[in-house]
Amino acid sequence: MNRDACAALDAADPLAPCRRHFLLPDGIIYLDGNSLGPLPRAVPGTLATMLNQQWGHDLIRSWNQHDWIGAPARVGAKIAPLVGAAAHEVLAVDTVSINIFKLLAAALAMRPGRRAIVSELGNFPTDLYMMQGLHALLPDLDLRMVPRDQVTRVLDQDVAVILLAHVHYKTAERWDMRAITHAAHAAGALALWDLSHSTGAVRVALREAGADFAVGCGYKFLNGGPGAPGFLFVADRHLAQVQNPLSGWLGHAAPFDFTDAYQPAADIRRMMCSSPSIIALTALEAALAAWDGVDTAAVEHKAGQLGDLFIHLTETHCAGLGLTLVSPRNPSTRGAHVSLAHDTAYPVMQALIEAGIIGDFRAPNLLRFGFPPLTTRFTDVFDAVQSLERILREGVFHAPRFSERALVT
Repeated sequence: MNRDACAALDAADPLAPCRRHFLLPDGIIYLDGNSLGPLPRAVPGTLATMLNQQWGHDLIRSWNQHDWIGAPARVGAKIAPLVGAAAHEVLAVDTVSINIFKLLAAALAMRPGRRAIVSELGNFPTDLYMMQGLHALLPDLDLRMVPRDQVTRVLDQDVAVILLAHVHYKTAERWDMRAITHAAHAAGALALWDLSHSTGAVRVALREAGADFAVGCGYKFLNGGPGAPGFLFVADRHLAQVQNPLSGWLGHAAPFDFTDAYQPAADIRRMMCSSPSIIALTALEAALAAWDGVDTAAVEHKAGQLGDLFIHLTETHCAGLGLTLVSPRNPSTRGAHVSLAHDTAYPVMQALIEAGIIGDFRAPNLLRFGFPPLTTRFTDVFDAVQSLERILREGVFHAPRFSERALVT
């Protein structure tokens, strides 16, 4: 595969027009949209209007005039098609961590007498940490953090809920959501999925899989900006009974009645807690316009093609240079990023970044390259591998400055 062949793939790419929706700096190949998506062109102007007109001029009237109060449900409804959910099942609110806590606690309440939570060792830290934080409040919980191949083996009558990342943040391994959810249900447990590295990267079908709950973030493939709001999903069949443990004001059935006793809203709004960040939700909502009319099956197909190309090129051009593939070869079991192990991964990545190829490092030894299908070109992948080969062959990464660890890696 040469560069001309990659350019031909770009010319035939049905998602290529999506790239025009983003502000991408010249001279940079950005392969880290799996950590922070690039800036959509629609966001700065939309934010300026919100700040100057809605906040600056209309002030508190904007809660009604511009429907600020409806933003979490409205933005959630726009995310719903990307995760295979109904509009009324998704709420854009809080963060992944807070939403995990809320839904884990809710799942435990829905399975009285069951005290076990199952997750995978090596799952994203916030998922495991929120489990541990809940355990600190409820010491009789049984946290079963087990290797990947043992997750279904430890499902029994004591398990209330499983918590898994649909796509693993390091390896990009993808669970069979339907099969795992059905296994959980067969044991009488509920299934909670973290879609942080799935939404906007691969096809997600929550309703089709029978999932109970899900969480996800807005700042990776959805391009909502640093610290963008997260979202949560509650299956329709659970909406009437799910209990939000953080029973804040805006989750009330009638928050502006200001009654002393809490009465949850009858719909997904019961999962709200406090006043949402309207600035952040405005940015996320504007960013989601880039997804209008996009087929998630096409997104998954291109993600697979980009990952396959990257794997092929690195194994062809970088053979014998110390790289080991740790992501699945099969695109049907892989997300939209690929990780390679290298003994000196951190300085290698810093050398790449200096050369204009932005990926990221994950401890202890992984080079991680993300391929957001709306913005990544096949020629980007080719050029990135060319730079990787040069840096490894010439030993550029041995320069001392590349080994100086920054706080964010």
